[in-house]
Amino acid sequence: MIRNPEIYRQFEDAYQKNQGHLSRSKSLALVESLWEEAKSLGIFPMKDPWEGIEVDIRIARVLNSCSK
Repeated sequence: MIRNPEIYRQFEDAYQKNQGHLSRSKSLALVESLWEEAKSLGIFPMKDPWEGIEVDIRIARVLNSCSK
């Protein structure tokens, strides 16, 4: 848990300034490693991709009604 989000945001900003933008190959490697980690944790591929869609729709409706 991040106790002070402002300090963390400043850290991220400074890190990104030093590192620059990710190249396409680095971005792809990052996504692939995240996919492999999710597979090893049993999160992907989902057994039923529609599972929990009703909850997602309800949350989206509430959020969209608040933004108007």
